[in-house]
Amino acid sequence: MFYEANPIAIAIFLAFVGFVLGISFYFARKAKSAEGYFAAGGSIHWFVNGVAFAGDYLSAASFLGICGLIATYGYDGFLYSIGYLAGWVVALFVVAEPMKRLGKYTFTDALDSKFNSKAIQLMAAISTLAVSLFYLIPQMVGAGVLVTPLLGLPHWVGVIMVGAIVITIVATAGMTSTTYVQFLKGGLLIIFSTVITVMVLNRGLSTETRPETFNPRTIAASSVEAVSTVEYHEKTFVKVVEDGLANWWIVEGDQLIEAQSKVETAAGETLYNGAPKEEKKFKPVGIVAQLPDGQTETGKQGIFEYFRTIIGSKIVRYPKDLAAKFEDSGDHVKVFVSNVTSGADLMVPGQYFKTQTKMGKLNFISLMLALFFGTASLPHVLIRYYTVPSQRDARKSTIVAIGGIGFFYVLTLFIGFGAMTLGVIDVESGNMSAPLLAKAFGIFLFSIISAIAFATVLGTVSGLIVATSGAIAHDLMDNYMAIKMNDKQKVMAGKIAAFAVGIVAIILGIAFKGMNVAFLVGWAFAVAASANLPSIIMLLFWKKTTAKGIAWSIGVGMVSALGIILTSPKMFTQFGIDAAAPHGLNNPALISIPLSFIALVLVSLKTQKDNDGLSSEAP
Repeated sequence: MFYEANPIAIAIFLAFVGFVLGISFYFARKAKSAEGYFAAGGSIHWFVNGVAFAGDYLSAASFLGICGLIATYGYDGFLYSIGYLAGWVVALFVVAEPMKRLGKYTFTDALDSKFNSKAIQLMAAISTLAVSLFYLIPQMVGAGVLVTPLLGLPHWVGVIMVGAIVITIVATAGMTSTTYVQFLKGGLLIIFSTVITVMVLNRGLSTETRPETFNPRTIAASSVEAVSTVEYHEKTFVKVVEDGLANWWIVEGDQLIEAQSKVETAAGETLYNGAPKEEKKFKPVGIVAQLPDGQTETGKQGIFEYFRTIIGSKIVRYPKDLAAKFEDSGDHVKVFVSNVTSGADLMVPGQYFKTQTKMGKLNFISLMLALFFGTASLPHVLIRYYTVPSQRDARKSTIVAIGGIGFFYVLTLFIGFGAMTLGVIDVESGNMSAPLLAKAFGIFLFSIISAIAFATVLGTVSGLIVATSGAIAHDLMDNYMAIKMNDKQKVMAGKIAAFAVGIVAIILGIAFKGMNVAFLVGWAFAVAASANLPSIIMLLFWKKTTAKGIAWSIGVGMVSALGIILTSPKMFTQFGIDAAAPHGLNNPALISIPLSFIALVLVSLKTQKDNDGLSSEAP
């Protein structure tokens, strides 16, 4: 699709970013000590922390990725919402109070509270870095996605912009400014997502397309002389010349169905629907092909009536996994294939998760395990428990977070289906579905939503970089390497680490351009659940857990999860590796989590003598 920067959007965006930076500079004076920098001095009110939890957790994956998956695949995308929310049950009932009681600045503090083990300090710090970097990738990808329609800038510019702003936020005020940025954007995201939902319900459903929406048409194949014909994956594609434009169509019986095509020619030119980019022939998609009872428009609808109508409708979609890629006379052709799907099929699983096959079932189960167990294992989530004064406040802030997050995830259903049916989906980037849906209701709402989405990325990335800087300065340098530093030196080390991690995040965000951000976050959850959760659970509930058992558990979980991810089919596809992946599993949790538990139990049983002299009480 093609985007043009709007002065109103730019003004609102700049004002929002300026306000966020103003918060950072205001709270900079409270970040002089290590406790102030890494844990906001433990002085954050439980309600503010709860909303900040929501702001931290409702990342680019939630607002951009999940809404995009629902808009493209229907109910399957909502299963991510369910998995993300369910993980907070573990956080509330298992992790919240012990993490506050045992820790000081970082996740490593809690794991090592009983042992004072160099092995735990090293492995937990490495795990924090690995999980945070994997979580940073989708946030930075989401940042690049946002600046294209908002500011008319390339993807890489957005990634660099977020990196620069976040480094400024973290380097100036650490966790205090990060908390209030997350509080602000968490509240605004929930409020304006509610506004979009109300507007979707008020508009209802219609078979009439908006003028700028791509509406496929058909012509008789016998009336057109095809320039060339290509057979690809049991489909036939023909190049048709009309009005001097060469475009690719899909053959279905004796009809040609107009498609969206992107062609990189042998001469180095890129054509969209047969025309140069500036002619804007490439348009948003997603329309209702048929409503129940022959209706053409429903008008305003209620919550349940809206979904009943969708169940009885037929919707034209362009799923990315149906896009055809082939070569013709030196041209590299990509044709986005339309798919007319009944609303009833979109309201049940099966469009995205291919659960009809054994490997599809395993991938789905593995993802759900990662989402359910990953939340309570994410370092940037866990360190939030150190920002409140007491264990009771930790529990109360978790309850507030569950309420805000759960409400938002219900709204993603309406935002996703609204984008699917109102003709706003960019076939090249489902991640833009929510902002483009807002644009359908006016440039002002689009500007606000895009600015909030950008702040969503800023808040989450800030939290991640605080977690990584703590792992480097506090866990590795101060504890593991025993480099004696005063508070001022610790803070300076954290700021330098934040700068370095920010640069790495920028590079990764550019490298992973184009992948769905919700899918990428699934990887981060898998690594967190595999490396961190078994250690947390066993430390709390198994008295025979040893320091070496925890260290080995973290290492085995992390290495096995990363190994499966790096050799997965999705990774091979992303980087164009022309070979079959060694296995079919895209999410490692089903294998890596049990391996981590097994490693902890076996090593702990072998090293029981290491616990001699330690307190026999559970931590």
